Amino acid sequence: MKILSPAISRLARLRYWKIEQWVNNPIDAQREVLQDLVTHAQHTEIGRKYGFHELFNIRRFKERVSIHEYDDIKPYIERLMKGEQNLLWNTPVYWFAKSSGTTSDKSKFIPITEESLEDCHYQGSKDILTLYYHFNPDSDLLTGKGLVIGGSHQVSAINEENFYGDLSAVLLQNSPFWGHWIRTPELSIALMDEWEGKIESLAQTTIQENVTSISGVPTWTQVLIKRILEITGKPTLKDVWPNLELYIHGGVSFTPYKENFKKLIGGDIHYLDMYNASEGLFAVQDNPNEEGMLLFLQHGIFYEFMPVEEYGKSNPQTVGLSSVELDKNYAPVISTNGGLWRYLTGDTIQFTSLYPFRIKVSGRLKHFINAFGEELIVDNSDKAIAIACEKTGAVVNDYTAAPVYFTETSNGAHEWLIEFDTPPENLQHFAYELDNALKSVNSDYEAKRHKDIALSMPVVHHLQKGIFTEWLRNKGKLGGQHKVPRLNNNRKYIEEIICIMNQKKA
Repeated sequence: MKILSPAISRLARLRYWKIEQWVNNPIDAQREVLQDLVTHAQHTEIGRKYGFHELFNIRRFKERVSIHEYDDIKPYIERLMKGEQNLLWNTPVYWFAKSSGTTSDKSKFIPITEESLEDCHYQGSKDILTLYYHFNPDSDLLTGKGLVIGGSHQVSAINEENFYGDLSAVLLQNSPFWGHWIRTPELSIALMDEWEGKIESLAQTTIQENVTSISGVPTWTQVLIKRILEITGKPTLKDVWPNLELYIHGGVSFTPYKENFKKLIGGDIHYLDMYNASEGLFAVQDNPNEEGMLLFLQHGIFYEFMPVEEYGKSNPQTVGLSSVELDKNYAPVISTNGGLWRYLTGDTIQFTSLYPFRIKVSGRLKHFINAFGEELIVDNSDKAIAIACEKTGAVVNDYTAAPVYFTETSNGAHEWLIEFDTPPENLQHFAYELDNALKSVNSDYEAKRHKDIALSMPVVHHLQKGIFTEWLRNKGKLGGQHKVPRLNNNRKYIEEIICIMNQKKA
C-alpha cells in the first residue's frame, strides 16, 4: 500500500494531458466514439437490423436508429440474461446492473460489458482522480483510504455464467487489483445486502482506518456518519478522521444535505458532485468553483440531447454538442459500449457552460421524488394509491406528495396530501397500505424503507375538499390542462398547499 499509493498518485497526475485532448476537441472526440461504437456492433443482431455497416456519419445514424426506452430493449436483455450473445454488443455480456424500474417493472437490468467497465466506469474513476489532483496539487488523498459506501444488493447469479447486482456491487466485484488496496471496507462488507448490519460493520471496521475520502449517496453516508460518532463519542467526523479531505456525492441533490454535512464533518473538506448511473459514468465536477460537472466525452458514450418538449412525439428530434444551449432542459439520449443504442436515460440535464461542456442534473422527464435515492415516479405512486384504496375501501380524488428532509433528530419521509371522495375508516391503516404498496412497485423505495434506516413511514394528511382547487386558482392554473403535480422533489408546492390547509382550519 505505501509503495502503490504514490505510484497511482503520480500516474493520475500525469494523465491530465489526455483529458485536455477531448476537452479541447469535443466534437471530434464524440464523432470518433460513435464510429468506434457502430464498427464494434455492426455484426450484432441490432447492428444488422439498423444496417450499422452503412452508417458513416451522425446524420445517417440518427435517421436510421430509433430512440429506445427500457421497454424497447427489454426483449434483448431478457435473451442476454438467458445466455444469448451478440445481440446488442459484439463481446460477451455476463453482468447486469440492477436499478430502479420502469413503468412496467419493479427493477430494470442494464447490460455491463468489459468495455463499459474498463473504458467508461473505471477510466472515468481514474479521470476523476486526475481532475481532483489538477485543482488540488498538494493533496495527500492517496496517503489514506477511500471509504466507498455502495449499494444494497448482493451479487446474485442468474445462471452459471450471468450475474446481477446494483452498480456498486458489479463495480466492486470486477474492480482491478489496485482498487482493493486503496479502498475500505473489505469486499465482504462492501457487498453486504442487509443494510442495518452493513452500516454497523462499516462503522466498526473503518473507525481505525486513515480515511481520506468518502464516496456515496448522501442518504446512507449521513446515516453512517451518525453511527460512527455514536460509537466513538467524538463530536465531529474530523475528530475521527483528521486527514479526511474529500466527499464525492451523487445520486440525489446534495443541496438539502450540505449544511448538515458541514456540521457532522466539522471542518473544511472538498465536495465533488458526480453523475454516475448504471448506464455509465457521465460527468464529474472538475472545478470546485463551478456548479456544473464536466461531461466525459471519450469514455465509450455518444451523446445526443433531446429538448424535453420533444418527449412523447412520434419522431422526437435531438441535437448534438454543437447546438446545445445554456440553461435549457434536455433529456440525454446515449449510445454506449454497453450495448445501449439511442437510449433515453429518463434524466433531464442543463448545460451550465459550453466549451468545456459542463452539465447539471435538473430532474427526471416525469414527476418524481428522489430526495433519498428512492426514484419514485408517478406510475409508482398511482399504482400504490390504487392498491391502498382497494385494501381500505377508500376513493381518492387527487393527491400530491413531497419529501420531508432529514433533521438532526429524525429521518426523512414522504408527506402526502390526499383529497378523498370516500375517506378510509382509519387514515393510519391507509398510510400503512400505501407504504407496503410503494415497496411492492419500487425496489429502491423498499431498500430505503428497510427498518426505517433512511426513510420513515409516510405522513398522510386528509385534505379538505376544495383546497387543491383553491391552490390552482391562486396559481392562475385553474381549468384546462392544468393539474396538481402528483410528485415533487422539493417542498415548494406542498408548503403552499399546507398553508391554505392551515388557514382553512383556523
